[in-house]
Amino acid sequence: MSPQEAAATIGTGVLLGWSVAWPPGPINAEMIRRGLTRGFWPAFSVGLGACSADFLWALSVALGAGAVAGWRGVRPILSGVSLILLLFLAWTFISGAIQTFRRTRIGKPASPLTGRFDSARGGYLLGFSMALSSPWNIAFWLAVIGAQSGRQMLLSTSLLLATSVIIAAASWSLVLCMAVRLGARFATTAWEIITQALTGILMLYFAVNLLIRLATS
Repeated sequence: MSPQEAAATIGTGVLLGWSVAWPPGPINAEMIRRGLTRGFWPAFSVGLGACSADFLWALSVALGAGAVAGWRGVRPILSGVSLILLLFLAWTFISGAIQTFRRTRIGKPASPLTGRFDSARGGYLLGFSMALSSPWNIAFWLAVIGAQSGRQMLLSTSLLLATSVIIAAASWSLVLCMAVRLGARFATTAWEIITQALTGILMLYFAVNLLIRLATS
């Protein structure tokens, strides 16, 4: 893998890591709640758990996509599935941003999760299980990583992509938890609209790139 390919892979991983981490959802809501009520580490541990699960999804899908992409007749099918999922995800995020824009009230955080999960270790397990068990995650990683498999992905490329994803997602968790402790307010309608719209645009960008690749191949 050349330095240029490595840089492109890292850039893609950073974009994917942030795009999967920053839209409002139960994990971000729980980190905000813990940051306000329990402190930095109980909140950040939830993000680290979710990042670990995202790493497993990213790596497993990348390795699987890379393994089957070389099979005869599989690559067009994989590309077609990825394109459909990318368009679906783009529609989901953009329509969510539009619906939020039409609302006038500010969204409320998810219901508090208390008890044995309130410790830092419990927070890690909670974030891990929430991200690992989400059906949405498998669709996301099949779409965005499958779209990279117009060529067969090497093991080193898959590892670099998955590592870049988890580092970027963890950096978002760090920024969010630190900002909450410093008094910033993230749970606003503007944040929800902007992050969902940007993630939808990113999904469209990957879809257009995949269409161009399919048209020129």
